Amino acid sequence: MQDKGNLQKKMQEQIDCFAGTDYLTQLGAVKNEPDKEQAPLKWLALAILYGINENAKKIKIEKNEDGSKRLIAEFRDFDLPSPGDDVVDLIFEDLRQMTHIDADKGKILLSVGVRDSSIELEAKLKREDGKEKIVLKFPEK
Repeated sequence: MQDKGNLQKKMQEQIDCFAGTDYLTQLGAVKNEPDKEQAPLKWLALAILYGINENAKKIKIEKNEDGSKRLIAEFRDFDLPSPGDDVVDLIFEDLRQMTHIDADKGKILLSVGVRDSSIELEAKLKREDGKEKIVLKFPEK
């Protein structure tokens, strides 16, 4: 198991690496990422960059009882490209480790550096009745 600092640092490195690229195209390519430890952090980094660039209100990641998954950028209710079910499961694991939210429900501010600036996202995780949800809420402008 990786520690929080290590995961946060690796996600930050992904943000630094992909800042200024075509985020949507890169998000779609994550499903082909051979390194399954890097894939969830890469997807999160790209989703955050995409959300910032597109003035998203929030990004939601949902896992339903039936195993279906949905990734949504909420500014036009736009489905983000899926990195694959196995990577979505790892996104949930990695965010729980980064935020230390082990309970079924919790929220915390997640500070993310972007180039020479930073942004604080409200990260909410919820697990209930066989469903799980992550909401990354961007600050209001």
